[in-house]
Amino acid sequence: MPDKLTIVTISAETAPFSKAGGLGDVARSLPKALKRNGHKVIVITPLHGVVDIKKHGLKKLGNDIKIEMDETKTLEFDYWRGYLMHGLPVYFIDRKEYFSGLKTIYKAKNTNERFFFFNLAALKLIELLGIKPDIIHCNDWHTGLIPHFAKKRFKNSENLKNAALVYTIHNLAFQRGHSEVKKDDDGYSRLSRFTSEKGIKKINFAKRAIINSDIINTVSEQYAKEIMTPKFGQDLNRILKNRADRVFGIVNGIDYGVFNPKKDPDIKQNYDHRSLDKKQVNKLDLQKKFNLPQDKNIPILGMVTRITEQKGFDLLMKIADDLLKQNIQLVIAGSGQKEYENFFKKLEKKYPKKVGAHLEFSTKKAAQIYAGSDIFLMPSRFEPCGLGQLISLRYGSVPVVHAVGGLADTVTDYNPKTSEGNGFVFKEYEPQQFLIAAIRAIETYQHADAWKKLVKLGMKQSHSWEIPAEKYGILFRKAIKVKKLNNICRT
Repeated sequence: MPDKLTIVTISAETAPFSKAGGLGDVARSLPKALKRNGHKVIVITPLHGVVDIKKHGLKKLGNDIKIEMDETKTLEFDYWRGYLMHGLPVYFIDRKEYFSGLKTIYKAKNTNERFFFFNLAALKLIELLGIKPDIIHCNDWHTGLIPHFAKKRFKNSENLKNAALVYTIHNLAFQRGHSEVKKDDDGYSRLSRFTSEKGIKKINFAKRAIINSDIINTVSEQYAKEIMTPKFGQDLNRILKNRADRVFGIVNGIDYGVFNPKKDPDIKQNYDHRSLDKKQVNKLDLQKKFNLPQDKNIPILGMVTRITEQKGFDLLMKIADDLLKQNIQLVIAGSGQKEYENFFKKLEKKYPKKVGAHLEFSTKKAAQIYAGSDIFLMPSRFEPCGLGQLISLRYGSVPVVHAVGGLADTVTDYNPKTSEGNGFVFKEYEPQQFLIAAIRAIETYQHADAWKKLVKLGMKQSHSWEIPAEKYGILFRKAIKVKKLNNICRT
C-alpha cells in the first residue's frame, strides 16, 4: 500500500466556489488538509450557475464529452478546472440545463436526474484525466450512485477497478432529491433507466451508496452509533446495522484559515483569546446592525442556521416568551421553512428591543453573530456533526446544545464547581430542558470571571482539520484493505 494516496473527492458543493451549507465547507477544508499531509488530491464538483468563473480564474479544458446514460440515451458534458490551493485542482462538470444554466445548487424539479448525470460524468472524467485513484471519496446522497456505477458500469475500467469507495453520510435525512416518492428503491434491483421520469425519482441514492461502498463513515462518532437505531436511522438503520463493521465516525473540523476572529475581514474588530476585551466592539456593532439597544452588559444569544425543524425550532417556539422575560437579546441569521421564518418576524415585532432577525443566509452576517454574541444556541433534534458549535467556540460564543450527534462529541456540560466543560448541554429533547440550559448559561454570564475563563477555554481548544485529516488517512487505508479482500473473495 502506498504511503501517500491518490484521492478523488466528489461533492455537490465546494466552497468557495459553491456553498449551500456545511457540506461546502467540508469539501473545501478536508481536501486541503489531506493535501498538506502529502496525499495527491483531486476534487470533482458541478459547475453550478452560482460559480463565478472569472473571479476564480476557471479554465475550460473539454467540450462535448459523451457519456451513455442508459441503453437509449447519450448526453455530453463540458469540464473546467480551478484550484483550491497550489497543486490541488478542482474539476467542474457542466451541462447547461443541469448546472450552469441554473442559479441554484439544489432547488430544481429534476434533482435526481441532475445528480444521476453528474455521478456518471464524474467517473467518466476520472478516466479521461488518466487518474488511477486509490480512493474515491463520495460525499452525501448527491454522489450516492458513484459506488453503484463504479462496481457495475465501470467494473473493468483500468483506471477505476482498484479504487476503494468511501461514502460519507453528512445527513441521513437527505437520501435523494424527491422526498414525495412513496414506493421506495430496494437498493439491489436493476437501476431505473435515465429516461424513465418515474423510475429516476424513485432511486434512493443514499441507500445504493451504503450497499455498494467499501467503507461508510459519518461526520461524528456519536452519529455513527445513532444512525443504526430506528430513532435516527431514517429507515436505513437495518442496512447500516448489517454493515456495522464498515461504519465509522470522524468529527469534522473547521478551517482556521477561514474561521479565525483574529483575521476575519467580515467583523468590526479582530481579536483572539488574549484580547477578549476587543470582542465587545463586535457586540456593540451587532446590536447596532440589528437595531437593538447598545449595551455591552446584556447577553446576546445568537443563532446561525438553516431554519428547519431539525434545528430545534419547535422547542424555541415553545420557550421564546419565557426566555425573553430574561434580560437578554436574541439574534438570528438564516433561511428555511416559512412557518419558522414567520414566527421570527412576529417575535421581532413583539420584542423590538430584544429580537433581531436576518432571514436569509449571509456569510458576513454569520461572522458578525459569531463574533458579537455571547451565547450560541443549537437545540437541534438531531445533528450529524454541526459546524456552528465549533465556530462559536472559536469566536468565544459559548454554545447551548442538545446532546446528539456531533454536538455530544464536541460540547461538554459546564460544571461551575470544577470549571470543567465548554458549554451548556441538555439531554432530553424537551422545551423545559432547553430553557433550563439556556438560563444556566445566562446566569453564568453574570459571573464575569467565571465566564471569561469559560470563553477562553473554548477559544483555545483545537477543532482544526489536522486530527480529522489523519483519521481519514487511516480510514482510507482501511477501505483499501477491504477492497483488496473483496477482490480476493470474488476470484
